[in-house]
Amino acid sequence: MTQQQLAEKVGIKFQQIQKYETGMNRVSASRLWDISEALSVPVSYFFEGMEKGEAAEPAQDGADAALPGDILADKEALELIRSYYAIPENQRRRLFELARVLSEAAA
Repeated sequence: MTQQQLAEKVGIKFQQIQKYETGMNRVSASRLWDISEALSVPVSYFFEGMEKGEAAEPAQDGADAALPGDILADKEALELIRSYYAIPENQRRRLFELARVLSEAAA
């Protein structure tokens, strides 16, 4: 698949794909999800070969301590992610902010 074809499937310009490839721009989690869907591979494909503990930046406050090791292998988590991205973007951002505030209040 060419960069142009991937960009069209993901809904962005091919120059953005080039920036991701060269590391000029970071790939957001949602964009990584879109790319994995376009390539028909699981998101974990992009992390193959990484050993545990090789994450770029560990959580500062330990908030992720209750999460399972492979959150994307959890059926409920995947369903939640799919449902989340089915919501229109402006409403999705509001939902995200609500979830963040609620999680901070629960901590």
